[in-house]
Amino acid sequence: MVGAEDVVCLYKRLAANGILVWLTGGWGIDALLGEQTRPHKDLDVIMLLDDVVRLRELLGREGYGLKELWSENRWATDAHQVRTATAFVLQDPQGRELDVHAMRFNRQGEGVPAWEKVEGFIFTPQDLAGMGMVGGFAVRCVSPENQMFCHTGYALPDKQFRDLELLHEKFGIALPDEYYRQRQ
Repeated sequence: MVGAEDVVCLYKRLAANGILVWLTGGWGIDALLGEQTRPHKDLDVIMLLDDVVRLRELLGREGYGLKELWSENRWATDAHQVRTATAFVLQDPQGRELDVHAMRFNRQGEGVPAWEKVEGFIFTPQDLAGMGMVGGFAVRCVSPENQMFCHTGYALPDKQFRDLELLHEKFGIALPDEYYRQRQ
């Protein structure tokens, strides 16, 4: 399990090394809500493709190793001409997991996923302007609207129904049609 202290420690370590991440997934939702609402098996982040190698080197020194490449992973060449994975999970010796998806910025300042994603999907500047709190510490995260959108296109586990309901209650964002279809 990944606790709030783990999230803050990792976030600070990455920031101190010039590596930007945006929280997404369960911790991203809890950050937006300003409180931990359930246990989390991992920390999901979106980051820049050009920082992936540095992230893996930094965390590798702390015992993090590759646990899994996601099926949507695509190998991409970063600005330093290094070919790297774009969607993967790292795990430390205590079993804590970091789920990483990499993106690039286009000329309009939009985040373009480097992994295989729905055609035309981007992170707008507004999507990347989300801010939240974990353990009283401010963190970047994707916006509530983007969180809602990213929880479509697959069968939701039970815990994620509640995540979406909490986003809806706090931010007034409409629940996606898929939520209602799957809830029946």
